[in-house]
Amino acid sequence: MKTRAIPTQPPQPATELGGPALRAFFAIAERWGLRVADQRRLLGEPPESTFYKWKRERDGSLGRDVLERISYVLGIYKSLAILFPDAERADAWVRRPNSAPAFGGRSALERMLSGNVADLYVVREYLDAQRGWN
Repeated sequence: MKTRAIPTQPPQPATELGGPALRAFFAIAERWGLRVADQRRLLGEPPESTFYKWKRERDGSLGRDVLERISYVLGIYKSLAILFPDAERADAWVRRPNSAPAFGGRSALERMLSGNVADLYVVREYLDAQRGWN
C-alpha cells in the first residue's frame, strides 16, 4: 500500500490567478459603479495600501478568501449577463430592491456588501436558481 507524502510547506496562493482575477473584478466594479469602500468590502476589507496597489497594478498575489470572493462576483456578473442580455439592465439589477426572500426588499448589492462571503454565495445561488441551475 502506498502512502501519501505530507507536504512540508503550506500551499501557496494561486499567484497566476491574481492578475486576471483583479482585472475582471475592477472591470465589473466600474460597470456597477461601485465606490472604493464597496470594492474593498467585496474583497474582504484588504488594507488600503494593498487595495490601491491591486487597483493600480491590476495584479498581485491573492489569498484563497479574496479569490473566492472574486469568483462569486464573476459568477454573479455572468449569470446577470445570461438572464438580462441588455448589459445596462443586467448592471442595474444589482441595485434594484428585490422582494425575493433572500433579499428581504433590499438590493443584491446591499446583501453582497454585508461583508460575509456567505452573502456573495447566496446571491450567486439565487441567480443560478433563476437560470434553472438548481
